[in-house]
Amino acid sequence: MNYFKKISIAVFLLPLSSLAQDLDLTSKIPFDSNVRTGVLPNGLTYFIRKNAKPEKKLDLRLIIKAGSILETDEQQGLAHFMEHMCFNGTKRFPKNKLVDYLQSIGVKFGQHLNAYTSFDETVYFLPIPADSPEKIENGFNIIEDWAFNTTLTPEEVDKERGVVLEEYRLGLGADKRMMGRFMPKMMYKSQYANRLPIGQKEVLENFTYDKLTSFYKDWYRPNLMAVIVVGDIDVNEMEKKIKDHFSQYKNPKNEKPRVQFEVPNHKETFVAIESDIEATGSDVQLMYKDLDTPKSNVTLKDLKSDIIEGLFTQMINARLDEYANSNTPPFLYGFSYHGETYAKTKKAYQSVAMSQDNKQLEALKVLVDENSRVKKYGFKQGELDRAKAEILAGMEKQFKEKDKQNSEMYVNELQSYFLNNDPTPGIEWSYDFISDILPTIKIEDVNAQISKLIRDENRVVILTSPEKEGIVKPLESEVLAVINSDASAIKDYEDKAVAASLLKNPITEGSIVCKTSNDKVGVKVFQLSNGATVKYKKTDFKNEEILFEAVSFGGSNLYTNEDYKKTNWANSGLTEAGFSGLKTNDITKFMTGKIANITPYISTTTEGLRGSTTPKDFEYMMQMMYAYFTDLNYDAEAFEAFKQKQNTMFANMISQPNFYFSQEFYSFLNKNNPRFLGLVPLEKEWAYTDYKLAFDKYKERFANAGDFEFYFVGNIDEAQFENLIEKYIASLPSTKTKESMKDLGYRMEKGDVKKIINKGTDPKSNVTIMIMGESPYDANEVLPMQFLGEILNIKLTEKLREAESGVYTVRSSGSVSKVPYGSFSFNISFPCGPENAEKLTQSAIQEMDKLVLNGPEGKDLQKVIETNLLEYKKNIKENRYWMTNFTKTYMSSGNLEDILKYEERVNAITAKQVQDVAKKYLTQAKKIGILMPESK
Repeated sequence: MNYFKKISIAVFLLPLSSLAQDLDLTSKIPFDSNVRTGVLPNGLTYFIRKNAKPEKKLDLRLIIKAGSILETDEQQGLAHFMEHMCFNGTKRFPKNKLVDYLQSIGVKFGQHLNAYTSFDETVYFLPIPADSPEKIENGFNIIEDWAFNTTLTPEEVDKERGVVLEEYRLGLGADKRMMGRFMPKMMYKSQYANRLPIGQKEVLENFTYDKLTSFYKDWYRPNLMAVIVVGDIDVNEMEKKIKDHFSQYKNPKNEKPRVQFEVPNHKETFVAIESDIEATGSDVQLMYKDLDTPKSNVTLKDLKSDIIEGLFTQMINARLDEYANSNTPPFLYGFSYHGETYAKTKKAYQSVAMSQDNKQLEALKVLVDENSRVKKYGFKQGELDRAKAEILAGMEKQFKEKDKQNSEMYVNELQSYFLNNDPTPGIEWSYDFISDILPTIKIEDVNAQISKLIRDENRVVILTSPEKEGIVKPLESEVLAVINSDASAIKDYEDKAVAASLLKNPITEGSIVCKTSNDKVGVKVFQLSNGATVKYKKTDFKNEEILFEAVSFGGSNLYTNEDYKKTNWANSGLTEAGFSGLKTNDITKFMTGKIANITPYISTTTEGLRGSTTPKDFEYMMQMMYAYFTDLNYDAEAFEAFKQKQNTMFANMISQPNFYFSQEFYSFLNKNNPRFLGLVPLEKEWAYTDYKLAFDKYKERFANAGDFEFYFVGNIDEAQFENLIEKYIASLPSTKTKESMKDLGYRMEKGDVKKIINKGTDPKSNVTIMIMGESPYDANEVLPMQFLGEILNIKLTEKLREAESGVYTVRSSGSVSKVPYGSFSFNISFPCGPENAEKLTQSAIQEMDKLVLNGPEGKDLQKVIETNLLEYKKNIKENRYWMTNFTKTYMSSGNLEDILKYEERVNAITAKQVQDVAKKYLTQAKKIGILMPESK
């Protein structure tokens, strides 16, 4: 992790260190001593780090400093195409053998095994099991083959054209059209404006094989590469493998220079005002591009400057958040930062917001005025103190977790070092440095930032919005008037006092009346005086994590249909009012530097709360939980602001073809369900929403804590835990009643259904195949049904993507459920071209029929077994997995100990069991929905 740019929220104040005055700011930033790094004689760079989380796992990553920016006109899209070809045949793994092999050892294509191509780099991800020398050796064989031995046979290239064109098709739409029009202004006279990684359709369809081969030979070369190895490994052994696998390769004799493409400066202020009939929101972006090329952080002085910039960013965004959380929000969200543009050679200070329709100028003015306010008056000392507290707390959390971080985090950090020269001194050094340097940073240092960031030249303003009746596009002259507006009337920021407490009412403690434990799963159980049950598991998986959830049967299924209709969309806005008499901004300010959060919810069958915290801030989370139970505010103005922001987000969603398709398809399937109110709230839904009723229903749902079970998982301090349980949970109001879940009897449309829905102008289709219905719940069908979905996913990928080149991605999943009634669900979905939708639908059904008739192949079942066993070994040491076990057990009246039998159950699954559920469920009625473009 780049510890200087990713800042967490917590509280931790350190005393002024005596070392601060002794820091030599001219000295260089050290490199992490836990990482072994080197450069082979051919120029290939490598990084190796031992990290045992997850155990017996290895993360390999191959990075090439070459992307779409290096393509010739005839190669547009071939950097990305080359990335695809690395999965379609290498010297050691011809055709699809690579994916087949990795699936056989539990590595999922797409989820684990993946890659990406950007303007300036191509990166390959390969996480593998490290439980055998053979698997590790094959991992190195694979990344070596990717780097130098991809075969690029004409047959495989032509097959992959269809897949890449389908990925190209996915990117079509409003965003791409508008981007094509504003990029020449954003990336003025730069190659970046003309080299989007996906490329040009005509090139992808027609390029000759030699163009792809020449890109591979020119740019996949040792002196542009890095290999990163992090995991549960022996460092010396890994270094030897890198040298054995990569030392033999040479750079081209007449290598092409790796040019850095600049983005020219401009005196003018460019304004792009774009709209599209399928755009889903009104967005604002204001850019002040730097005049100079970015410089790397080399010395401690550079790093101090970076931290000052980080403080500035935190403080300006805290102010913008206050606007978004106010009762008259000018935007759904707004934020500012100084960072990269699409070009590595050009950074910019950027302010971004999403506004209501016809309110873009108002949102832009807030962004401009807030910059002007800082420039005119500066920040307040209290703002700086809070920003420092957040950074220090974030560093403390990272430091305490230094031995519990997943390998992926370290791989990402080393990738940033190789690609961007981001400092990588290690958390120990970073923690000490920030603890020492932060007290030396003065308010004047932060206030000076704004003058370095904004200027009258090299500016770009981009406004994008829906194109529909009633929306008036701003004029360029109006935009320029806003960004050049007079700041003389702007008043200073008022930094209001921070609240003294999260709670306002005294608490009468309850007690723990019974204690039991389940030693097999390490769970302790408390029965409380108010009837509530507490179950917790103390773990050492993370030093700085405690997860929380409380759940009770009931939910909105206990409402009348009319009350449900009036409250459904209001529920998620209830917390906008705050609690304990504190508004949202008051709570945010109080919680600055404290890592704790709680979110209450009301679902159809349950109500509850979810949250997380650190051991140090555990009591703050408990106070928030107590307040949400007992003292939620009622604030009609805050709810109106919430409605406004929701409208800003959703008002234009219906113009987006995929959303329109889902809305129409599910509306059709639920036409006999009076409780189906659409996928998101639109204006007509808000018209009948009743905030007061929703508030009253919330109070009703949370009036009886005795009907809840409370779960905690993590690094729990048991010395204080019992006291806090008695204070904050046993004290909650309760009654003697116990509720149960209720099945209202509403079901989707029965029988075979096929519905064609037309929306959109691009040649894009989407296919959904659903099989669902009622069936008595059988716990023995849970894994076979899940495995059926995963096995079919393998077969559909082989058929629809690899054999027919008709899709970029396809997904299938199966499940059985007990709540609120015994049911099953099986889903297949994929995007494709309209001309192929019917054919591919039939191909998908044929693959289902094969599983019904023949059952799964043994090799495919074994792939799924290996994947699930591999994931289980990782998950069983994750707090989230244990929390999910608590809630799943509650919902299904199951046994907590089943989590320990998972490996045994997975290994016992047979092909016959999978075939049996296929016969039982895949032969039932199908609901098929197909999105097609509108006829011209």
